[in-house]
Amino acid sequence: MTTLEQIRKRAEADAKTYGYFLTPQPDLLQMFIEGLKVNEDRYGYPSCPCRLATGNFEIDRDIICPCDYRDPDVAEYGSCYCRLYVNKAVYESQNLPEVPERRPIEKQERAYGTPITKQSPAQEIQEKPTTSATVQTQKVGIKKKLWYCKQCGYVVFREDPPYICPICKAKREMFIEIETEIKFKG
Repeated sequence: MTTLEQIRKRAEADAKTYGYFLTPQPDLLQMFIEGLKVNEDRYGYPSCPCRLATGNFEIDRDIICPCDYRDPDVAEYGSCYCRLYVNKAVYESQNLPEVPERRPIEKQERAYGTPITKQSPAQEIQEKPTTSATVQTQKVGIKKKLWYCKQCGYVVFREDPPYICPICKAKREMFIEIETEIKFKG
């Protein structure tokens, strides 16, 4: 079983590797570390503490901390979505920015098992809460592909290419799909 200290050290090492810092607010940092531990104990992997995980590794792959969206979020906003990882400017100012959700709606719908529609705030206020809670379970059909980074040669087998290559930091556009064909001779 992983301890809180091991999770903290892992997050600190990852932050240092990429030139990031952990959130400068000690109480918030403690909540994130505890959330990562709960998720790791529950699912067997450290899913993002600020998103709902399904317990299905293939569906949750993009939100395993550090999630696929961390690097583009830190580059654009100075912080990841949950504000666990921040850049130097945010760390020094201690002003945590608002970061919009970058995870695609399709992946959120698949994870939550329900369609997600964007509504205006006025529509949300006018709607009445439902009295019965019905959860629909749907079969998940994930079609994984081989993706190749044209810059460094990194290969990954998953539904979509990463936003940023974990090896050379190339953007998603540098990935191409590898198509394979297997022929059996009898």
